[in-house]
Amino acid sequence: MQALNLYGIQDLRYEETTPKPAVENEFDVLIKVKSVGICGSDTSRYKKLGPYVEGMTFGHEFSGEVVEVGTNVTKVKVGDRVAGCPAFVCGECESCQKGEPARCEKLSVIGAYRPGAYAEYTVLPETHVIPLPDNVDYDTAALVEPSAVVAHGFYRTSIQPGAEVAIMGVGSIGLLAVQWAKIFGAKRVYAIDIDDKKLAIAKELGADVVINSLKRPAHEQLLDYTNGKGVDLAVESAGSPITSAQVFALPRKGGEIVFMGIPYADITIERFYFEKIVRNELKVYGSWNAISSPFPGKEWSSTVHYMSTGQIKSEPMISHRLSLSEGPDVFQKITNREMDSVKVVFHPGE
Repeated sequence: MQALNLYGIQDLRYEETTPKPAVENEFDVLIKVKSVGICGSDTSRYKKLGPYVEGMTFGHEFSGEVVEVGTNVTKVKVGDRVAGCPAFVCGECESCQKGEPARCEKLSVIGAYRPGAYAEYTVLPETHVIPLPDNVDYDTAALVEPSAVVAHGFYRTSIQPGAEVAIMGVGSIGLLAVQWAKIFGAKRVYAIDIDDKKLAIAKELGADVVINSLKRPAHEQLLDYTNGKGVDLAVESAGSPITSAQVFALPRKGGEIVFMGIPYADITIERFYFEKIVRNELKVYGSWNAISSPFPGKEWSSTVHYMSTGQIKSEPMISHRLSLSEGPDVFQKITNREMDSVKVVFHPGE
């Protein structure tokens, strides 16, 4: 079958002879992949590796159609439309035993030690398969996993209806965060970025105010809009060492920050920003992965619900729809900043 397989640093290969996965036990579900998205963690692993097996099929944000099931599968049947939860946990460590699977000591995601979804077919256990309603298309469903990541972060906070929320960085995670902020009842959402094109998409997806932080420091502009107070909740979704410091100046006194982005570099925090934590008595949350108990968690069912109602939209976010054969070139272009993209999805088999 067609697949994108990772062999080393910036060595991603399109191969047409990758063995098709098989249903090997009674709870397996074989899925024909219809749409699969590029995640920021994929591009990072492509550039510098991480947990992986040489030649492993890459990718983990996907949707597809069930084509075969194990003998004891009851949740889905052949022909069903599904998304997949790519995270695996041990079930035995202290965190798993406490019902906190996102903190599992051995958490892994398909595309690392298990074959991923940049392929025509992939296999998951029934427990990891998410049924889709008929009105959620495959491209939208390929964003179920990143949407669940964002939902997990919001569930960590104490956001209440009527809150003001700032989203720092409006790549795909930030654009989903704009929509989740509204779902959680935010009365005003501020989208912050240095890219006017992405800010325009944020506006289309529900941001009330857009702020280009190249023109003037983000916190100064935000204070103008909030009568000098700041917001109730700031979301760091850029994963930049710079924004990971600047975000501390956005919340009001006693406000909250949740980190969803992953800065793949050291962070240096100027005294001005760091002192905000202490002087404003901020609450700072880290958020990891997208799963909770009972597995895979309400993040997934809630995501599918709000996609079905139209409150989570994907169309403005998806900038490219490509074939798997274009994968190696696309990853190289993204790495070299030669591609103006927001969310890239592959359609295997096309």
